[in-house]
Order: sequence, then structure tokens, then C-alpha cells
Amino acid sequence: MEKRVDKLIENLEERVKFFSQLGVDFIESSSARVEPSVPSLEEQVRSCQKCPLAKGRKNAVPGEGNIHTELMFVGEAPGRDENIQGRPFVGRAGQLLTKIITAMGYKREEVYITNIVKCRPPENRTPHADEIEQCRGYLLDQIKMIQPRVIVTLGRVAVDFFIRSREGMTALRGNFHEYEGIQVMPTFHPAYLIRNESNKIFKKMVWEDMKKVMAFLGKK
Repeated sequence: MEKRVDKLIENLEERVKFFSQLGVDFIESSSARVEPSVPSLEEQVRSCQKCPLAKGRKNAVPGEGNIHTELMFVGEAPGRDENIQGRPFVGRAGQLLTKIITAMGYKREEVYITNIVKCRPPENRTPHADEIEQCRGYLLDQIKMIQPRVIVTLGRVAVDFFIRSREGMTALRGNFHEYEGIQVMPTFHPAYLIRNESNKIFKKMVWEDMKKVMAFLGKK
């Protein structure tokens, strides 16, 4: 009997922690109101001081979207506009990503969008390995909570987080890879498409990648 009670308490604590990370401030029951002591995951990200990037940011950018979605997009790091607004992919690259999402048959708010690193690196440089490591737990918690069927990785930094390979982006993109039971589709970052706007082949490649995602998720 005592072991059973201990197990019930353990399960309750896990559920409280889970709902707390989703941002729920309390859980109502018929007999009691339980208030979690752990701040929500978003609050943890916004107040994070784990690495030097925190000192140069205006806003940390946890991510946004539907936490019950089947589709998640993961980029590299916030840029200038994202740092100002505290939201992911709101600059030129973000506008292009929104168009891609719409063309796939989703609204932006129906998917979840985030980055490997939650604070803007100086001058938009590539995040350092230690910065990625400090942010790793936040992304893993997001994936655990959302449990998407597909993660689309945008650019090389995001690909390297999920897939250990020496192959280049051209070889990796367009093929599903598995991460913890989730299908991962690597593709080019929207910023890369903008930098190479005159070369339409890259946009075509990205759309071919997204068509495979749509087919896997049953989207026509």
C-alpha cells in the first residue's frame, strides 16, 4: 500500500511539472488546488543567464505556436528582428518561412517554430558549441512536450543538432532521418534562399522537401 501511494505521488509530481512547463499556473481538482513551484519553460528561457549571449540580448526567444502540433520547425538562432520582438522568424527569413508554411496547407499558428539557440549571437554569427549545449535542454523539453510527428530543420546548425553526419546539406536534405522516434527533414534555411534569390533551384529543392513532409503527414 505504501509503495502504491509513493508511486501515485511520483506520478502527480510529474504531471504538475509537465503542466507547469506548458505555462499552466495551477491544476484544479475537486478537493485541492496544486500550485507548481517550477516556472514555465517559456519563463525559464526568457530569464536564462546560462551563457554570455544573455548579456547582449534584448529578448530571449523561446518559440511560438501550437504545442499540440504534428509539425515543428527548428532554425539556428534569433536574428535582429527576433531579438527586438522576442518572437521567432519575424524578419525577412521569417516572412518567407510563413509563406512556405501557408503553401503547405497550415497556418503559422498551427505549427511550432523555435531555434536551437534562444538568444541572438553577436552580429548573427553562428552559435558556438558551448552556447548550443547550454540551450540544449530547452529544445529537448519543447520536443518532449509537443511530441511532433515531423521536425523540419532549417540550415546546417539545426541539422547537426539532430543528425550526426559529415555529408553536406545538399546530400542530407530531402531525406527523412529519425530522431527519438520522430521523423526529421533537413532543408535549407530561408535566409539562405534569400541570399541566393537569383538561383531558383534552392527554392525548388525546399519545396520538394516540404512536399515529402506533406505526404508523410497526409496533407494534399
